[in-house]
Amino acid sequence: QVHLVESGGGLVQAGGSLRLSCAALGGRVTVATMGWYRQAPGKQRDLVARIVRDSITHYVDSVKGRFTISRDNTENTVDLHMNSLKPEDTAVYYCNFVFGEFNFWGPGTQVTVSS
Repeated sequence: QVHLVESGGGLVQAGGSLRLSCAALGGRVTVATMGWYRQAPGKQRDLVARIVRDSITHYVDSVKGRFTISRDNTENTVDLHMNSLKPEDTAVYYCNFVFGEFNFWGPGTQVTVSS
């Protein structure tokens, strides 16, 4: 199994920034499709950003221009840099690792944006 360890969550004021990091233990992020998902209370878990290749990324419309997903190959991590945060970004954020039939999730990290 691949174990995913997320970090960087916390409380931030609207308009502020946070950087989430996901470390993959037992798998290489360079060969996997890596994604960040989020789930707000009472809502489903939704895709926020995905990196399919080092140069190919996808974002949900609500975060385009504000969030950036990237890989650090030397550290074997995937990051989500979040700028201009809004209260509606408040959620638990989950790291996802997919390679073929393998699908792993991190335990999640809380992001709270105050108005």
